[in-house]
Amino acid sequence: MTVRLDLTGLTTRAAQVWGGVRLVPLTRDEPITGLRLHARAYGDDPGLVEVGRRTHYVSYIPHGFVATWTDDDTPVAAYGTQLNAHGTSVKRGATGDEPPAHGMRLRFHRRMARRVDRNRLRFLPLHLAVEGYLALHFGGPEVVWEEWSQRAIRRGLSPRVEEAYAGVEVAGLVDALKHFEIHPGQCGVLVYVADALASAFVVPHPDDYRALHATLVQDMYGELVHYYATLATPAPRFDVRLPDDVASLADLRAAAAREQAEWARFHDATMADGLLGESYATNRVYRMGDYALSRFLPTFRLKQENHIGELITDRDGRTAYLKTFRLSESQIRRGHLLTTLAAHHWHLPTTATALGVTDAQLGLRLQAAGFGALLREDVLSHYRAG
Repeated sequence: MTVRLDLTGLTTRAAQVWGGVRLVPLTRDEPITGLRLHARAYGDDPGLVEVGRRTHYVSYIPHGFVATWTDDDTPVAAYGTQLNAHGTSVKRGATGDEPPAHGMRLRFHRRMARRVDRNRLRFLPLHLAVEGYLALHFGGPEVVWEEWSQRAIRRGLSPRVEEAYAGVEVAGLVDALKHFEIHPGQCGVLVYVADALASAFVVPHPDDYRALHATLVQDMYGELVHYYATLATPAPRFDVRLPDDVASLADLRAAAAREQAEWARFHDATMADGLLGESYATNRVYRMGDYALSRFLPTFRLKQENHIGELITDRDGRTAYLKTFRLSESQIRRGHLLTTLAAHHWHLPTTATALGVTDAQLGLRLQAAGFGALLREDVLSHYRAG
């Protein structure tokens, strides 16, 4: 199913700039009361998630989100979690929570999204989306063409590995989130680094946002975002210029409202167009009464902005929850190669023709993208020699 992100009910507010980081708050006209989110802290131990038979996902997973909903859209209260400016903190008891004296501890999770009560679902934010990207055509070739290695036939793309950075490693992000006040009614934020959209985060209710605001520094950010943050110069401010005919408070309010509306139009149509103006292939993960949790993949447009993510929508398709991850150029190329191969049943000559390259050039592209082990060594050697 292909969809566009629908942010109906959310209003773009004035940007907050700290160095190279620009935060654009989103407020809701009416909070969503039938769905609430809270964090479940896991600490700093690496996490291992069982995502299928003999298939596991390993990553740093500092927290999960728990969605609580009602079947009749009556208000529901969210369970609380202690949070601080640098992440999450929980009480440790005598139940095996203390780290071992030697070695590295692993925290095991059953599934990316798992029902924990009648109307409560635990899911792993962003990891749900990243695992969907890693699982892209994970099984490998669908037809045993002669070019593919025995490893490709037996193991597919296992293991798939991608690199990301924690928010604390994105220069300026911690300070920006710490210094700016949260707007009344704020239910989300779009994070820009060097005015490149790094991430979008939306929740159902202002109380949820206040509780989860600090988790942004624990989220994953792509290589491109980390690079931009390291080299970025201060982002420009969009100064407001009032007309000369402002002569009363009423005129001032009207002028301020016009400037706010103009900024929102510019932001949504220009700055956020790479996210909001594109279509995504969605995969529903879980139905929660009137809401559905899904993850989405882009069309992998080369040399353009591409995001993966997850969202919770109501029956009308409006967004109650959203979290995105911006792909790097190399990740976009890998996604583009895999989807093009799959579209042509993993037949190298046909795929090469579709991409406008020779078979040898395609083989070398696969090697450069990290998929060289999928090809037979003699085939790859022939491509290199040619």
